[in-house]
Amino acid sequence: MSLDAAIVGPGNIGTDLMYKILDRSEDIDLQRMVGIFPVEESEGLQAAVEQGIDVGTEGIDSIEEHADEFDIVFEATSAGIHEQHAPVYEDLGLFAIDLTPAAIGPYTVPVVNLDDVIGETQNINMVTCGGQATIPLVHAVNRVSNVEYAEMISHIASKSAGPGTRGNIDKFTQTTAAGLEEVGGADDGKAIITLNPAEPPIMMRNTVYTMVDENTDVDEVRDSVSRIEADVQTYVPGYEVTLEPTVKDQDDVAFDLGDSIILTTMIEVEGEGQHLPPYAGNLDIMTSAALGAAERIAQQPVDASPIGGVSDD
Repeated sequence: MSLDAAIVGPGNIGTDLMYKILDRSEDIDLQRMVGIFPVEESEGLQAAVEQGIDVGTEGIDSIEEHADEFDIVFEATSAGIHEQHAPVYEDLGLFAIDLTPAAIGPYTVPVVNLDDVIGETQNINMVTCGGQATIPLVHAVNRVSNVEYAEMISHIASKSAGPGTRGNIDKFTQTTAAGLEEVGGADDGKAIITLNPAEPPIMMRNTVYTMVDENTDVDEVRDSVSRIEADVQTYVPGYEVTLEPTVKDQDDVAFDLGDSIILTTMIEVEGEGQHLPPYAGNLDIMTSAALGAAERIAQQPVDASPIGGVSDD
């Protein structure tokens, strides 16, 4: 089966997503790239034209005029814009994959909860880059032993943090922490992000701390993490666990753990480099997760698919 798609928002995220769809997806047919500026003023729309993709320059009006051409819409604009667009997509019967912080639909991580949410909504939210990177790890630990507390620290290159990221740091931390709990399964979650100005730019790196019962089988946790790593790599090839779950020494903890232990896990995300530089794994994982979600939806049996009018190839 294949899904016909449109991308709304021809910026770096939307353009990278376009190249990913064209380069590697057999399930998603990109029909249109939509923006609000004339083609000559938009590098993303120019890139779409060069790739033979139809473009629209009237924003949501360009979607409404061609709604019968799409099954799915990728929203790569901003939270405020998606809040305006979401009711239109719903009225048009289009399934929306939201790459903004709007979070109108449920937080979604493809390998963790996609199957649980797609039957209940026509709008899913891809959380944050840090969420896509670390929620799978928390979920992997939690399915072995209840995670009492999860904390993630995401380090990204300053050059990969645009105005949107810098202006939404608080939203990032709040949304990611909520995702650690709602999707990852932690009883309590906390998120921290740092922007590193090092040259050459660093790859996206994440440290995840999970507090679990002291009797937890750490080898079983490591096996669970290894399996989730392989699952994520099916749509984020540059996703790598660089430190398997390791018990943190009590002497390094500033409080009494009681009957619990803290496991430390580290990951790195390298981008594929279709449009964004490889060090921008924080952006790459968002477009990869969005495409991964769409492909999994396309692979649903017809009678279970949330998409109306899915066509057979």
